[in-house]
Parts: sequence; structure tokens; C-alpha cells
Amino acid sequence: MQIKLELSMKTKKAIIIGGGIAGLCAGIYLRKNGFETEILEMHSTAGGLATAWKRGEYTFENCIHWFVGSKEGGDLNSTWKEVFDIGKLQFHYDPIYQVLEKGSSKLTIYRNVDRLEVELLAKAPEDAIQIRQFAHLVRKLSSMKMPGGEHLAGRLISYLRAAPYLWHARKFSRFTMGEYAERFSNRLLKRFFASGFKELSLLAIAFSLAWMSRGNAGYPLGGSLALISLIEEHYKQLGGILRFGAKVERVIEENGRALGVILESGESLMSDVVVSAADGHATIFHFLQGRFLSEKIEKVFETYKPFPSYIQVSLGIDSDFGDAPGFLTLCLDRPIMIDPKTTTDILSFRIFNFDPTLAPKGKTAVVCFIPTYNHEYWSSLREGNKSKYGAEKERVAGMIIDVFEGRFPAEKGKIETVDVATPATVIRYTGNWKGSMEGWLYTPSTGIKQLPLTLPNLANFYMIGQWVSPGGGLPSGLITARNAAKVVCRENHVKFRAG
Repeated sequence: MQIKLELSMKTKKAIIIGGGIAGLCAGIYLRKNGFETEILEMHSTAGGLATAWKRGEYTFENCIHWFVGSKEGGDLNSTWKEVFDIGKLQFHYDPIYQVLEKGSSKLTIYRNVDRLEVELLAKAPEDAIQIRQFAHLVRKLSSMKMPGGEHLAGRLISYLRAAPYLWHARKFSRFTMGEYAERFSNRLLKRFFASGFKELSLLAIAFSLAWMSRGNAGYPLGGSLALISLIEEHYKQLGGILRFGAKVERVIEENGRALGVILESGESLMSDVVVSAADGHATIFHFLQGRFLSEKIEKVFETYKPFPSYIQVSLGIDSDFGDAPGFLTLCLDRPIMIDPKTTTDILSFRIFNFDPTLAPKGKTAVVCFIPTYNHEYWSSLREGNKSKYGAEKERVAGMIIDVFEGRFPAEKGKIETVDVATPATVIRYTGNWKGSMEGWLYTPSTGIKQLPLTLPNLANFYMIGQWVSPGGGLPSGLITARNAAKVVCRENHVKFRAG
């Protein structure tokens, strides 16, 4: 049953481009504040990059590793409750974040910082000074409550309380993951810090481990589909409209005001407010044809680096993998070539033996996720040579399977389903620039400061999501949507309410 909202003003309409986390959250906040809303999603389902897909009896998760805000009373928990009933999710809390292996050598990255420090000191006593410094950083961040609040006085107090922690973190903020890795001698510990995105800020992993250590980063059983369905359900209960297969061609603008959008089909939709939760590059250079650039925005696109795209090889296996770690990184003896510009000597596998919703009983969904910046190669193959495109996907899948079965020889011959997604897949279904897995990479030079939600000389138009919040992730969608909704309310003389 839809919730009827009593409007004390003439109802205004907001069009929201994109039905991912940011778009859905924006729709919820604007509905709660009396706006008529219509979300336009180019795909056939909501979620954007926060998605999973079914192949036969298996579901392959594409997004969620952990969910910041899973703990009752923890950071972001109350904010997530504004957009969906988080109590309907069941969270899994694995004591282990990741296991790294190189031959017979093994390193376990525990979520609890005290246990992590003990493990690292035992395996790499030669790196004791750096280990203790890093553990101290994580411990400090674990004790910090994220600053914020509705009212100015409360925000100032929260920032004052967080200041000592932020001062300590600043000492490490100048390091990238790759740079910090060079401080260690132990090869597996070095690989841990260098195995992700070398240009990523060290604080990204430090904050992640801090959230895990205090139990505020659980994995929601059912993954992206379970989460998105609850947010989508809430939006529809509020009376919001969600339209699929609606690809925006451009924003209608007149005299410096956004007035609506034109769809690829030629249909025009008029509105009082336009919010883009879509790809940032497409928004500025396609929907708006580059007419509302500022020096700052141009500099961002010239100097900021997006997250890479990826190949995802997913396996449905007739085995329960009961004792296997949920996140396993294998360091290879020799590099393998993923595409002409991408080689790797590590492969990470997510073994979903902890989520019974993704596979039938006794079976397991396994995903290998391989970053690549060579999105042009995969897109051009799919467009110009589909037979080679298919052959390349099979080649990569074959290499991944060989490595996996080499680690788990008892499971050889038990793979029932193989699925390969490429950067071309990402671009086709989400339109994300360069097939990026998120938005802007969080680096020491970008920091985490949110970019402007508005564009110069264009009224009634707002941008939200991962392209205005370096570091991306699910929280960026929630927070930027909430912030934009507050601005929309203020500019339309509506008192913002979140509950």
C-alpha cells in the first residue's frame, strides 16, 4: 500500500537519472519531502553497479564486499535506516578479511585489529616497527566516531571530538598503498598492501579495517540483490515512479535552468528539478554537451584517476568449500596476461561459502575479480570481432580455472557454470565511464572531500553519486543523495526531513 504524503505546497516534480544506490536514495528523500519523483534507469533492473546476476542455479555477486553501517548504533546505521528497513537484512561477520598465499607461505588478515597485529608480528617479525605503527593507526580510527550531524552546533562538536584522530590519520594520508608496501620486507605483507590499487590512499584500507574491527562492516546475506530490493521497495511504497529501459539523451535547459530531459527514444519529460545519479562524464559532456564546465571540473577530469574497469570470472561449483577462506588471494609463480595491456601475478577469489542464498545446498558461487584499465580493447572486440571476443573470454576463464583448480585439486571437474563479464559488459549495462568499477579513485592528492553537487550557471540541476565523492562505495550514494536532497529542499523553501 502506498504511503500518501500531505503536501503543503504545489507539488514539484524531480526527475532522477539513474536507478543505482544514489538515485534510489535521492528518490526516497525527495518523496519524503513532498516532491513527485520519477527515476529513469537505462537497464532493466535497479542497482547500477551494485548488482548481481543469475546463471542457472547460481547467483554471482558483483559489488558488496562489506557494508559500512551494519552495526546497530554504528556510523551510518541510522542514516541507512532512513532509506530502507535494515533490520530485514542478515549480516555475516567473518573474523577473517583475507588470506594471502604464496606456495606454502600464508598470511591471514584478521578483521580484529588486535588479532591482526599478533598475526603480522608472528609472520613478519622483521617488519615489527611498521606493523605496530599501522595497527596503531587502525586502532585509532576504530575509536573514532565519524563527524557529522544535522545542526551546525552538533557538527562542530563532532569535528572537535574527531580532531585528534584525524590529526593522527593525516600523518599517513600522504602515502599510497604502493608506496606504503615498500616499507615492508615480508613478501606476503608487501603483497597485501600492493595487491589492490597501488595509487589508492593508504587511509582507504586503514578505515576499512577500522570499520571491520569495530563490527560495523558486515556482509549482507543475499548481497546486492537483497539490499537493492529493500531500497527499491521503500521508494515504491512512498509512491515514487521507477521507469526501466529509459535512457537519457540530454538535459533540457533554457536560460540557465534545467527543465527536464529528452530520452533516447525522443520522448521529452519536463520537471522542476533534475538530479543526475548517472555516470559523471556522460552527465557533463553528453547530457549537457559540455556547456556548463568550470575550471575546477575540467581539472578534475584532467587530473583525477577513475577506478579501473574489470574482468569478472564467475564459477558455479558443485562443492561446499566448507573450510576455504571467503576471500583468498593467490600469489602466482609467473604473471598471466589478461589483455594486451594487463598482466597480473596475483588472483583474488571470493568464495561465497558463507552465503547460502547464492547457490543450492552443497554448492558454491566463486568469483575472481581482475582489474584492468584496457577497456578499449574489450569494447572494440565486442563491437568489431565477436568471435575473438568470445575466444578471449574463454582464454581468460581457462587461466583462472587452472589456477583455482591448482589450489583446490580435489574440486577439479566440479565446475558446473562459467560466466565472464568484461569492461564491455560494464559499459553496456551501466554506461560508467571507461567501464570504471566505481568513480574517482581516492588518492593522497584527491582526498575524500566531496565535489560540488551543482554546476555553474545551471539552476535546478544536481549531481550525486560516486563521481562527486572520491573513493566511491555504497556510502557515497547515500550521503551525496541526502546532501543534494537537503539543497533541493532549501532552494524550494521546504524544511528537510529525513525520517
